Amino acid sequence: MDKWPSGKIIMGKIDYKSAGVDIDTGNEAVNRIKDGLKSTFTSNVLTGIGSFGSLYDLKPILENYHHPVMVQSIDGVGTKIIIARKLKIFDTIGIDLLSAAANDILVMGARPLTFLDYIANDKLNPETIEKIVSGMVKACKDSGVSLVGGETAEMPDTYLPGEHDLVGIITGVVEKDKIITGENIIPGDIVLGIPSNGLHTNGYSFARKLFFEIGGYDVNDTISGLEKSVGLALLEPHINYTNHVFSALDAGIDVKGIAHITGGGLLENIPRILPDNVSVEIQKGSWPSLPVFDVMQSIGDVDEDEMFRAFNMGIGIVFIVNSSDVNSVKDALKDLTDIYEIGGAVNGKNKVILK
Repeated sequence: MDKWPSGKIIMGKIDYKSAGVDIDTGNEAVNRIKDGLKSTFTSNVLTGIGSFGSLYDLKPILENYHHPVMVQSIDGVGTKIIIARKLKIFDTIGIDLLSAAANDILVMGARPLTFLDYIANDKLNPETIEKIVSGMVKACKDSGVSLVGGETAEMPDTYLPGEHDLVGIITGVVEKDKIITGENIIPGDIVLGIPSNGLHTNGYSFARKLFFEIGGYDVNDTISGLEKSVGLALLEPHINYTNHVFSALDAGIDVKGIAHITGGGLLENIPRILPDNVSVEIQKGSWPSLPVFDVMQSIGDVDEDEMFRAFNMGIGIVFIVNSSDVNSVKDALKDLTDIYEIGGAVNGKNKVILK
């Protein structure tokens, strides 16, 4: 037993594990996920697991484009991870991560190609990492994306015990003259709503306050109006709209604008794609209400406008098209989803008006 000049007593050997970082556990996590990662690889992926960087052969992709433009986005799952931790169900947040990121580049007409993830926690649990990544793998395979790499960080004293943080980075490509910007939206165009299946990955701090603090419920409680327990209703995976978007685009339909309805709901996200002199009127009640939103509003007696600012209210993504293209969109997506005419573009000042 020795004493440093600071006066602290040093007992026995000191190693990295004693400081809270276990390299062997990290290696175990990699071994658990490597086969899943490889299963997402296309022939374009030139590196294996463990490389310092990920190599992706662009030539076969770019040969199909005259003027390819790379599109990137980064996203997370917010405090939905708390619901996953309470339920000890972690695969669905892996699906959420890919879907949230992919949808943000789909709105520009980009086809997702590769995905990178970052998972940070206080103490690494290989089984939990495996479950999270298994969700990413499923979502990547469903949408033709290669999960080419990632980072798992064990960070003691940074996160609370059992806490995780997730970040995903997606890269895609779009033909320059086919980028969807919304700049050609004009009064008279129709807003088509494609349903969500719940909160997706936004509004969870508000939802937790309503259910757990105000309502006094637990994740395992059942409530009249919900088909599932509170926790399972909140954990419903974020829909990935890759197939929806490209079913329309590959059919040659002129989709003028697409908005992913994330944080801020319809009120904040649709204006992001509108010209300055155009507004949109949304007809409330023109699509089915999801029970989870009705229950939350009832628990907190929340103003309707606030619900529309915080949540997607049952619409996960919107297309804005010419009125003559409405039936073509419905036909192109008929095997994937219901589609609702929820409003239209009008003269205005770049805002959403609830009617």
